[in-house]
Amino acid sequence: MISYMISYGYMKKRPIYTFQDHLRELMKNPKFRKEWEDSEVEYQLGRKLIEARLKRNLSQRELAKKVGTSQAAISRIEGMNANPSISLLKRISKALGGKLQISF
Repeated sequence: MISYMISYGYMKKRPIYTFQDHLRELMKNPKFRKEWEDSEVEYQLGRKLIEARLKRNLSQRELAKKVGTSQAAISRIEGMNANPSISLLKRISKALGGKLQISF
């Protein structure tokens, strides 16, 4: 599906290639689809961490200080470029006033 944009100067429809269009094409590739699906855990961890941090109006640096780690470590987790230990995740949860929960 391609979206359309109307250009008011000419009233002519021009196709807009969106991220969703691009993703739909990429998902046709089995290797890409597998990598995309395999990254879901990292994505959800990063998303939840960002959500909890922002809810408490904390910067990455402020959270890192509370946790006893670096701002870069928090950034890597949020950016899906880290494999944090359970110990670090527990410290982050505590600093955010929560409790680490893992389910299968």
